[in-house]
Amino acid sequence: MVEERMGDCWSYTKDQFDNLEKHTQWGIEFVERYTKFVKERSEIETNYAKQIRNLSKKYQPKKNSREEEESKYTSCVAFLTTLNELNDYAGQHEVIAENLTSQIISELSRYLQELKTERKSHFHDGRKAQQHIESSWKQLESCKRKFERDCKEADRAQQYFEKMDADINVTKADVEKARQQAQMRHQMASDSKSDYSAYLQKFNQEQNEHYYTVIPNIFQKLQEMEERRIERLGVCMKTFAEVDRQVLPIVGKCLDGMTKAAESIEPKTDSKQVVESYKSGFEPPGDVEFEDYGQAMKRTASETSLSNSKDGKERPGGKSKGKLWPFIKNKNKSPKQHKEPISHRLNDFMTSKPKMHCLRSLRRGLSLKLITLNSHVRNLIEGSGPEDFSHLPPEQRRKKLQGKIDELSKDIQKEMDQRDALTKMKDVYAKNPQMGDPTSVDPRLTEIGQNIEKLQHEVQKFEAWLAEVEGRMPSKSDTQRRQSGLYETQNNTSMGNNCAQDRESPDGSYTEEQNSETHVKANINPNPTSSTPEFDDEFDDEEALPTIGTCKALYPFEGHNEGTISVAEGELLYVIEEDKGDGWTRVRRNEDEEGYVPTSYVEVLLETNAKGAMTYI
Repeated sequence: MVEERMGDCWSYTKDQFDNLEKHTQWGIEFVERYTKFVKERSEIETNYAKQIRNLSKKYQPKKNSREEEESKYTSCVAFLTTLNELNDYAGQHEVIAENLTSQIISELSRYLQELKTERKSHFHDGRKAQQHIESSWKQLESCKRKFERDCKEADRAQQYFEKMDADINVTKADVEKARQQAQMRHQMASDSKSDYSAYLQKFNQEQNEHYYTVIPNIFQKLQEMEERRIERLGVCMKTFAEVDRQVLPIVGKCLDGMTKAAESIEPKTDSKQVVESYKSGFEPPGDVEFEDYGQAMKRTASETSLSNSKDGKERPGGKSKGKLWPFIKNKNKSPKQHKEPISHRLNDFMTSKPKMHCLRSLRRGLSLKLITLNSHVRNLIEGSGPEDFSHLPPEQRRKKLQGKIDELSKDIQKEMDQRDALTKMKDVYAKNPQMGDPTSVDPRLTEIGQNIEKLQHEVQKFEAWLAEVEGRMPSKSDTQRRQSGLYETQNNTSMGNNCAQDRESPDGSYTEEQNSETHVKANINPNPTSSTPEFDDEFDDEEALPTIGTCKALYPFEGHNEGTISVAEGELLYVIEEDKGDGWTRVRRNEDEEGYVPTSYVEVLLETNAKGAMTYI
């Protein structure tokens, strides 16, 4: 009846104590295995998030690199947005790992300890009840054996008494003694029977209580414990899924952000940005002038050994020099010169005074080319260009200088904000000495003032370069005037001026020209090994250039390249050759020290008569 009342209770398994112990132990091990599974899943999420973050960081644009310049394009901005969204996406996987750890792993670990303690307590009570019933059974068996033994002793004593009483040869005293012995044994048997009966009744009661009350209660607690374990495991499995579901909206936003970034790419805008990035500011070249080689060369018969038909052609006049478009090479070559005696050519070449100026210009061009070459090599080694961005085309140089000025202006504003804040702090300290010493702020204010002066000096320097660039960049009207006066320049340019104009800017990339002096040198030097030493001696014996003015160094300049000279800020120097459009001025410190310095680094004061004297250079 009790078992029917308890229904599907573990009391049906009251004789399976050991099996239930094994089952509950398996349940604990299953919870431990599931906890280990969730822990490994959390580690996977953490490692995955770490790898995603490292991937996003790896492809982030780096500062002071070309990738930072590429960030101006919409495709690069979209890629950067994708990387940022991917970084947020990795963060959601970290959230999953954290929630799994806090909501499942920690809870199950704590619950496992409680479950083990509770299970141990219940089985301890069960073993104790089992030991008690076994001990009662042993006592019952002992009482039973004693009652059996006393009954047998009472039977033997009764038989002995009857035997003695029937024997006529036994005395009356012996018979009485046997009778008393039999009565005593019967009394002992009766007492043992009473003890055995009482203990048997007690044992039956305890046994009934053990199997129908104590053990069922213990098993009921074990059953409730096992059901709670299963229920807790189900909640954890549900939480396992909910942890992923909670981050799905944010993950969806990350994916939407990636999609929106991809849709924001504008090819037209990127194409315009290419134009803005690489617009040089150069004007297209003018029309190539017509060179008439059909005119008769004006020579006397004594100056040539060739026939009159071959002497009838005159060497072409000097051609005007114009800047070439960067992608066009100068393919115009001078006409083939006819041979004539070397002595006549050598006399003309060595005695002509204007040609010496041509040699001076040639040496200037070679020196500036060497300066530019060394500068380019140093820039390639250092990975950066000059401070004034002179290696860039005009338009790009203007943008870089403007950007540098804006950057310096921001730094000045930051320093000024700090100065204002410290000034206010000093005023507060002055009004409230207990808050601090006002003089403690003075060193910092002095340092900030020096920083502001340095930054302002830098701004002035870059503004001077910017003004120089903006002043040199040709406008459309200048281009039209240059093109309209092209043919007039062709007709009016003399041969000496043509030679004097034969120079290049420091980068050596804008002009390319051959002049008549080059052809003279080619014709008079068929054997370079024999003629070069005489030419070098005449070149080295050239007299020093006269001083045409003075200049003051506005900024320090370190002349690392060959042909340049180092100057200190505020130093006074002599000008021996002014800037001819290439950005360099030739100066002299003393008779032995002379070289080129950037024109933008000095303030030139030319003498009035010297300017007129140097017009031929």
